[in-house]
Amino acid sequence: MSLLDSLKRFTTVVADTGDLEAMKQYRPQDATTNPSLLSKAAQLPQYRPLVEAALADAERAGGAEAKRTEAFMDRLAVNFGKEILKIVPGRVSTEVDARLSFDRDATIAKARELIALYEGAGISRERILIKVSTTWEGIRAAADLEKEGIHCNMTLLFSFAQAVACADAGVTLISPFVGRIYDYYKKERGGDIPRAEDPGVLSVTKIYNYYKKFGYKTQVMGASFRKVDQIVDLAGCDLLTISPDLMEEMQKTAGELTPKLTVDAARQSNEQKITLDEKGFRWLHNEDAMAVEKLAEGIRKFNADARKLEQWAVKEAATA
Repeated sequence: MSLLDSLKRFTTVVADTGDLEAMKQYRPQDATTNPSLLSKAAQLPQYRPLVEAALADAERAGGAEAKRTEAFMDRLAVNFGKEILKIVPGRVSTEVDARLSFDRDATIAKARELIALYEGAGISRERILIKVSTTWEGIRAAADLEKEGIHCNMTLLFSFAQAVACADAGVTLISPFVGRIYDYYKKERGGDIPRAEDPGVLSVTKIYNYYKKFGYKTQVMGASFRKVDQIVDLAGCDLLTISPDLMEEMQKTAGELTPKLTVDAARQSNEQKITLDEKGFRWLHNEDAMAVEKLAEGIRKFNADARKLEQWAVKEAATA
């Protein structure tokens, strides 16, 4: 048995890629995308039809160039999502524009637009997760969307404050970024970190234990892995989203895993219940310098990659 097949026995494996061929090869349950992944995939020749279809739809939508560009971005994300759902049996995550990270109302409106595009294509909202940045405004938007049956995946999550606020908001799923937390502390220490002290793994473990001890329904999906050891040490987590290169490494490695995270162990943990209003959230998150830096950096990076994709699309439309 491979490590990947063993992991699938007790953790839902999610593909962290826009590459449809990789999904076919590794057979994940779900898939997640982001502007960085879509930007790479959209420029591959095999996905040219999806790009052209999005360009044509945007042109038919009419309006000023900015409006057509926005329509292209939405339709490209949904076009990839539709193809992904032909491969995976579960759900696909589609991201709200990072520029809306601090705008509750605009985030809600964009999520509704994306869901309408999927439902217009005959795809149930139960198969879609709308990815929202884990700002206070994003969390409040997600709380409202969940009441409408629009399920959310909270991305760029680095602090315990973010995780607690998401659970209290009743969101469907959170994606704590293991690898980016690890990167921050590795750089700060000036060298590698012992496996048992990996701060990304420890963060997800703490969140998982808190959720399970206090009976929250919000699922935990570890994300942004740098090495297989991090995945192995979070075996048993509700979901793990893994890049194709790490899935390949796990598929080629024989071994049988045992869950490192379990509900029974979580219930015995020493986590204490806390309650956060907006002021409490902002203060507790602010106390975590890593989380403040990585959340801001992540929003900037997703925005930059989305704008690059937009610029590329404008050039493509001009030469079409």
